[in-house]
Amino acid sequence: MTSNRSLSTDRLLLRPFVAEDAERMYEILDGHEILKYFPGSEPATLPMAQVMIDRAIAHWGIHGYGLWAVDASDGDQLMGRCGLQYLPETDEVEIDFLLERSRWGQGFATEAASASLAFGLERLGMTRIVGIVHPENAASRRVLEKIGMEYDVRTEYFGMVCDRYTVEVADPITL
Repeated sequence: MTSNRSLSTDRLLLRPFVAEDAERMYEILDGHEILKYFPGSEPATLPMAQVMIDRAIAHWGIHGYGLWAVDASDGDQLMGRCGLQYLPETDEVEIDFLLERSRWGQGFATEAASASLAFGLERLGMTRIVGIVHPENAASRRVLEKIGMEYDVRTEYFGMVCDRYTVEVADPITL
């Protein structure tokens, strides 16, 4: 089920972030190994979480797509983020996902990323979406491969070496 700004899957609700998510997002970002493969992996702070949420909300307003807050559909609390974001440096749209450590290995990232990818290709008519992953992040590479993305090139994003995966369609598919 999909609304204008939310998506539902079998186990997840991808919904717009709200300012009140900052405290919980801080707890997630502060978890062990969560930011290990992110550029400038500084220790998480509550203001950092609030800025991330503010940027996600603003991105939706500018682009009509962005990062969602990821909740379990059974009403459980916020478990992370997932969605699409525009990269102005390269004029690309990236799929992004980050879940709290206790949710790893249960298929949640794949489920959320798959729904986000379908949203971009089918609802928005995008013809190309990239996935950017640190070369040592085997789990995230597997997620990108499971959702149908193919390895493209090792290149630099955000000042660090990354592997880029892509999915492309010849003609936009819009529903």
